[in-house]
Amino acid sequence: MPAPAIHDGPVGELSDGTVHFVPIGEMEIDEEAARCHLCGDWFRSVGVHLRVHGWDRAGYRDAFGLERGQSLESLTTQRRRSTALTRRRARDPRVRAGCETGLRWATSGELTRAAATSARGRRQPEQRRRKTVRALESISVRARAEATTRASVARLRDTADRVARSAGHDSIGDLVRERVGAGASLAELSREAGLHKDWLCRHLATIDPESAEEIRPLVSGPRPVRHDAALRERVGAAGFDDVGDYLRRRHLTEHRTVASIATELGVSRPSVDAAMTRHGVPVTVHAAVRRRTEERAAAVATDFGYACLADYLHARRSVGLSWRRIAHECGQPATWLRRRSGLPD
Repeated sequence: MPAPAIHDGPVGELSDGTVHFVPIGEMEIDEEAARCHLCGDWFRSVGVHLRVHGWDRAGYRDAFGLERGQSLESLTTQRRRSTALTRRRARDPRVRAGCETGLRWATSGELTRAAATSARGRRQPEQRRRKTVRALESISVRARAEATTRASVARLRDTADRVARSAGHDSIGDLVRERVGAGASLAELSREAGLHKDWLCRHLATIDPESAEEIRPLVSGPRPVRHDAALRERVGAAGFDDVGDYLRRRHLTEHRTVASIATELGVSRPSVDAAMTRHGVPVTVHAAVRRRTEERAAAVATDFGYACLADYLHARRSVGLSWRRIAHECGQPATWLRRRSGLPD
């Protein structure tokens, strides 16, 4: 039976126009009765009364921002139900078995995980939101930040452990040391694990500082060792122990082009360009052509007893020889001679 009620006016209405007499996210309960949002009357059990309005408990709690576990009964009715359940637990094996299962779930944490999974993607009730806000207000900003950091690090380590186990390693450090030592990049490892390409680069120092420090020389700096891992074996087959020595010999001494070096090593031209940049080897454009041109000019100068081609051409022009006469004398095209003389036509 409803308790005597004082009918205050409606305090609001839902989006569908339904008026309500109790604020959203609140449940008014006293010793003998609880108040219905829909009509404002008081009942020992609002849950039973909802049939009058054509509502059910789940829809009622959802519409008025109440938690799923919120009681819809008076305090006296709640105590009576608790006493009755205690008696049934003592007498009924099925109730007792169910209670033991629930206790086991709660103790192991399985109940919390199941609740979190069930609530994922569901809008938080207003009642719960207000409780959360009140709880957070009692915690300092610093404590909240520290707790958030701990939780974030724990999630990162769980992800790292999963990646390591899927790759057959005991820890993320073992995986990273082995693969980076073989020439792989942190971005490559992250992509293989289905993570963002910068995941290991950003988080390895947090989840495994020792491993991050150990591989630092291999993955950072102007000349990361891992970048030469793919070239070292090929350079060794050519008789060199160091990639830098090989590049300087081929390009600066033998005047081989970047394309020629790439062909010899069996790698792409950009790979050779990057290796030369790492080892400080200056790139000469058209190295082979320039070398042949220098040898050609030196041969002409030597044939006529001069130190360089420019001296030969200056001497011939100073006595009035035309470019055609000079070209006939040395056997080289006149246009080629003029381009290298530095003299006016």
